[in-house]
Amino acid sequence: MSLGEKLSKLRRENNYTQEQLADIMGVSRQAISKWESNITYPETDKLIRMSELFNCSLDYLLKDTEEAYSKNQTNYETTLFGKRIHERKSKKMIWGMPMWHIGRNARGFVAVGLNARGVIAIGLKARGFVSLGLLSMGLLSLGMFSVGLLSVGMFALGILSAGCFSIGVLTAGAVSLGIISIGAIAIGDFSVGALAVGKYFALGDHARAMIAIGDTQAAGSVLQKMGELTAHDMTAIKEALDMVVPSYLSWAKEIIKLFL
Repeated sequence: MSLGEKLSKLRRENNYTQEQLADIMGVSRQAISKWESNITYPETDKLIRMSELFNCSLDYLLKDTEEAYSKNQTNYETTLFGKRIHERKSKKMIWGMPMWHIGRNARGFVAVGLNARGVIAIGLKARGFVSLGLLSMGLLSLGMFSVGLLSVGMFALGILSAGCFSIGVLTAGAVSLGIISIGAIAIGDFSVGALAVGKYFALGDHARAMIAIGDTQAAGSVLQKMGELTAHDMTAIKEALDMVVPSYLSWAKEIIKLFL
């Protein structure tokens, strides 16, 4: 069996595509294809890395023999969150992906790596339905920089968004920007915060909007009120909301009414 045939066999047995193996080896996919076709041969350092990745000896790779080799998948090392990890991959497949994959460029149902992509992804850069990472993107996303349907992070962007700096439809954060915005500094169509700046409604210590309700300062072009609210005030605020809020934001208006 030639070197190229062995490399192809080992790659397939370990559930790697040529592109995934190329990412690990730091070469192009075409280079992997040429190695497996015996058109070109890997450099010594690449042979050593592959022997570690596939847990086989250099003798097995270089000699024209089919001697047995170990199938232990604990080999190729990388670093994640300050921890050294080994390249590992499950042979069980789900939706055409390994059940789990740990490595530099991880692709799997559960993926852990520097660059992770899967249903559940954990890494410095993570993309998945559920993602956790320095930069994370997913339906449920948690990270330093977070983008998703439900997003939580230092910088968060999402439909439902929470973070120090938060942008979305329903947002909460130290600095918050959204249709309904809650935060120390809240800016949006409907804002609640220490400093609340809204288009239609603002509630806070300092409030500015068409309808402004403030403890210390309130500036409203349609209605403004400072201090404790009476039942009459509540009715007046709800009537003012019905008057100024357009129909396409009626869902947000009704949410605000629930808390008045």
